[in-house]
Amino acid sequence: MTPPEIHRVATLDLKVRSFAWPFAAERRVEIDAHFAAKQREKPELWNGRVLLGRNAIHAGDHFSADFFETDFANFLAWRDWDFPDTSVFNGFGMGALRSSDGAFLLGEMGAHTANAGRIYFPAGTPDPDDVRDGKLDLAGSIVREVAEETGLDAADYTMDTHWSCVFAGPSIAMIRILQVELTGEALRLRIEANLARETQPELHAVHLVRSRSDLVPAMPRFVSAFLEAQF
Repeated sequence: MTPPEIHRVATLDLKVRSFAWPFAAERRVEIDAHFAAKQREKPELWNGRVLLGRNAIHAGDHFSADFFETDFANFLAWRDWDFPDTSVFNGFGMGALRSSDGAFLLGEMGAHTANAGRIYFPAGTPDPDDVRDGKLDLAGSIVREVAEETGLDAADYTMDTHWSCVFAGPSIAMIRILQVELTGEALRLRIEANLARETQPELHAVHLVRSRSDLVPAMPRFVSAFLEAQF
């Protein structure tokens, strides 16, 4: 497998365009059956609308791509069937929460989610609510996902000015460091307290990463590659 590439960029240009995805049309019956089976396993799954990417271009300190809207069922089948259409990528924002003593905080996804057991930064597949004036607002998406998963709002951290775009096969993670003025332990306790107040939190647990020795296989390669570059 090709190692992930990390590009530090200052600007993103992510236009949202109409696109009829051939994969979704050609395999409609199979996709519907696949999603129905997944819903029987996890009834909380919802076939909402999400955004996937095409035409990724990295040039200097700039990254651009086109995004299009599709069903979550289409995305899930494409992912579960090992990404048969290589012209499409899963592009998403991640908020890398970093404490005042240098620890990164990651969440472990709950059993009811589509990514159960995986450990990564607050993130989510972009959806139509993240579109502003015809473009994908990934900074806004990160703020929303961090709030939903951890209870932290934009006043609780300072967002770095640059992005780390991690190219890892069919995934491009656009990661922005979020600096929190709490120690790692204090940040972990605050988020755990928020999870305890929720009836069905997205996260099952939270993890602190202070060095490469804290990396585990449950972290996707785009997450571990980013963290390796920090230590």
